[in-house]
Amino acid sequence: MKDRMIELGYAAGWRLVRALPLPVAKAVFRAAADRAYKANGRGTQRLRGNLRQVVGEGMPDTLVRDALRSYARYYMEAFRLPSQSRADFLDGFFMEPESYRQLKQSVEDGTGAVLALPHLANWDVAGAWVAAHDWPMITVAERLKPEAVYKQFLAYREKLGMHILPLTGGERPALEVLAEHLAKGWIVPLLGDRDLSRNGVEVEFFGGRTRMPAGPAILAIRSGAPLFAVDLWFDEQRTVSRMRRIVPPAEGPLDERVKKTTQMLADAFAAGIADHPQDWHMLQKVWL
Repeated sequence: MKDRMIELGYAAGWRLVRALPLPVAKAVFRAAADRAYKANGRGTQRLRGNLRQVVGEGMPDTLVRDALRSYARYYMEAFRLPSQSRADFLDGFFMEPESYRQLKQSVEDGTGAVLALPHLANWDVAGAWVAAHDWPMITVAERLKPEAVYKQFLAYREKLGMHILPLTGGERPALEVLAEHLAKGWIVPLLGDRDLSRNGVEVEFFGGRTRMPAGPAILAIRSGAPLFAVDLWFDEQRTVSRMRRIVPPAEGPLDERVKKTTQMLADAFAAGIADHPQDWHMLQKVWL
């Protein structure tokens, strides 16, 4: 019964938010974020601790409020995305010119590209923007519970033009399928700042130790495809992006190369998050 209510709630949310005028939707989600900030629940407290690790002890608490508003904006935009057009996707996202040139070149050369992203701003908008260019793209998604909610998110992202694999429980290992598509020149974006397997690579991150998934590094090293760490942030109207090229070590045992490459990704993520900490949507435990 509980799972069914959650499923119905998400379905209603998608329909309702798309029907609201944009200024009304913005006001509703901003108010919800402010209520969450005042309530100071477990997620808000975790977010505060994560941001303090990023910014330091002198962090203004208004950063937590702004981060919750940014997170609410992500959900508001995500719920509205299925009703938007190709032109909307192209207008709602901006990639800095040199990064755009590198990504476009990767597609044209047929090498594909591995894009490692932290949970910054709106990564679904980024995926829709890639699809709007008719660039083939495949990624993975965490299996949410209940299963019906996972299927709703799956259908939503596939409607935007993304090909989605389940992180776990698929017919074949996700990494194997991703590698096959990468060899065909596809773009493979992967969220990389939180390890869901508990078997990730231990790295240093904002002065502490955490684990990050090895997938982006393994795919790039084995395939030779270019690897980029992606920065995302919100401006008043859109999600903005730039990419940082990561060059894995060419020699040494695979496990050492994966470890060094993942640490380079962690350093690149840290640089992007430090520039726009209010847009880092991390309400879960990060550091060991």
